[in-house]
Amino acid sequence: MDTRKGLAVLGSTGSIGVNTLDVVASNPERFSVVTLAAYGNVDMIEQQARRFHPQLVVLYDDEKASTLEQRLQSTGIEVDSGLEGLCRAATHTDVDLVMSAVVGAIGLRPTLRAVEAGIDVALANKETLVMAGDLVMRQDVEGWGQVIPVDSEHNAIFQALHGHQRTDLRRILLTGSGGPFREWTKEAMAQASIEQALKHPNWKMGPKITIDSATMMNKGLEVIEAYQLFGARLDQIQVVVHPQSIIHSMVEFHDGSVLAQLGIPDMRVPISYALAYPERLPNILPSLDLFAVQSLNFYPPDLDRFPCLRLAFDAARLGGTMPAVLNAANEIAVQAFLDGQMGFLGIPVVIEWTMTRHDVVPLTDIATAMEADRWAREQAELAVKGLLSSKIAS
Repeated sequence: MDTRKGLAVLGSTGSIGVNTLDVVASNPERFSVVTLAAYGNVDMIEQQARRFHPQLVVLYDDEKASTLEQRLQSTGIEVDSGLEGLCRAATHTDVDLVMSAVVGAIGLRPTLRAVEAGIDVALANKETLVMAGDLVMRQDVEGWGQVIPVDSEHNAIFQALHGHQRTDLRRILLTGSGGPFREWTKEAMAQASIEQALKHPNWKMGPKITIDSATMMNKGLEVIEAYQLFGARLDQIQVVVHPQSIIHSMVEFHDGSVLAQLGIPDMRVPISYALAYPERLPNILPSLDLFAVQSLNFYPPDLDRFPCLRLAFDAARLGGTMPAVLNAANEIAVQAFLDGQMGFLGIPVVIEWTMTRHDVVPLTDIATAMEADRWAREQAELAVKGLLSSKIAS
């Protein structure tokens, strides 16, 4: 009988997925890959399938899934496609834990299906909790799967809170590097190139999350995620700019004690913790050398230069469907910047314009969240196409 933990890796060709499989390869006696899923990278997922021999491989793109099926037809590995394929991968009979690392809103439904089925989820897809955290974080439902955060900041908070009562929490200190433009003026950011925005000082990540870090929207989304994950009030969550990315986040308790989780900026550390929780896996990564670091610096965020963080707090306070609108508008705006359709400072303009036109409704079910997502994408695309041409930075 195979006693290894069976994994579904959704987003296997992205940075989190690749690092997850690296951890699996280093611990073959602990984990087996049951399913793999990605958007459309045929070559990479074929290599992964041949190396890890999953039972099911899914590509969201139907046409590319057909190509993959032809390539893998002699392996006995089943190939599926589309959103339902992702949901099948997440809820496969032999899956014990889902690594939810697909980018964007398409991660919501398979993640929700998994927790509904009682399967634990290692969550790297923050959009799931931003869009519909109230639907995913159901502590009142018997047999509901546990959500274990993978983002380095939330994983740090998760570790710091382990063994403590949530009622003892005074403050969450959510750290962030400040991204590549931490010291840039708004005038300089208006002229920033795509290549400059993608040059993160500390982390190697996919393009979307790297741009989110540059705008500090990533930290804004993480505020909403922390609010959902840990049951904290918004006024208990403080963003702290920490350029070294050594302290991944801190928790302050009512007695004044502050617990911090420190480590080198390598996603394999929180991934390992999420995969093996509540155990810890040994690794061969370099140890944190505090003598080399010497000093740690902390700064308040500048909401004038980084308005995306302010917009995220606004969305969280409004609640209901507004966080889903924020997320969808951001995805459209970031892609427009990456496609060269508008300048870097156009991103918050498109998001705010979309938010101001939305009438918030309560989030009652996944259909409500998906309709808000659809509406916001449509509105944001209108903005990108020229409705705000006089306002969007070139």
